[in-house]
Amino acid sequence: MNRLPLGILGSGKGSNCRAIFERIRSGDLAAEARLVVSDVLDAPILDIAREFGVANAYLQPGRFRTRLEPEIEEQLVQMLRDVGVELVVLAGFMRVLHQPMLKAFPIINIHPSLLPKFPGLESWKQALVAGETVTGCTVHYVDERIDHGQILAQREVRILPNDTAESLHARIQVLEHELYPAVIGEFCQRYNEASQQAGGRPDK
Repeated sequence: MNRLPLGILGSGKGSNCRAIFERIRSGDLAAEARLVVSDVLDAPILDIAREFGVANAYLQPGRFRTRLEPEIEEQLVQMLRDVGVELVVLAGFMRVLHQPMLKAFPIINIHPSLLPKFPGLESWKQALVAGETVTGCTVHYVDERIDHGQILAQREVRILPNDTAESLHARIQVLEHELYPAVIGEFCQRYNEASQQAGGRPDK
């Protein structure tokens, strides 16, 4: 079986990254994590990569807070190409990507709301403030807009009367850790089928 080569980008704790690694380790996900990259030097996601024996790297973020400078983004493209990445997975990466990356790879993200509702930061808090009764999580393709792009899958979470931001976020994360590997698994299946038909690595 051909395993889909992943590149994972993250800025924080990396709980979705861990969920993906655990599914790979258990044999439930036909993928291979080739590289984890973070724009935060001491991000826990890098520690998770080391724990699972996955190559990891710090990317100097440059002078902008929410995006990468073009030359740094080109550097990121090259880092991922050098290890043969076919799918880029965002796991809490806090920068908006632009054409160097978007042109080079299919990129997916998971967001803790039912997009298009509540894009941006702390969307579970936004849902609570708005008086919603249902929220959830969304896996989507990444484009140049924040938490935008074609929706691939969603899961709903009921908001309970006594929910706090913390309790709601915790339940959303449980579903994230199921949904994200499941969607990646669909990419793995298509990659493996294309590999078999082509007799080698498929085109992106």
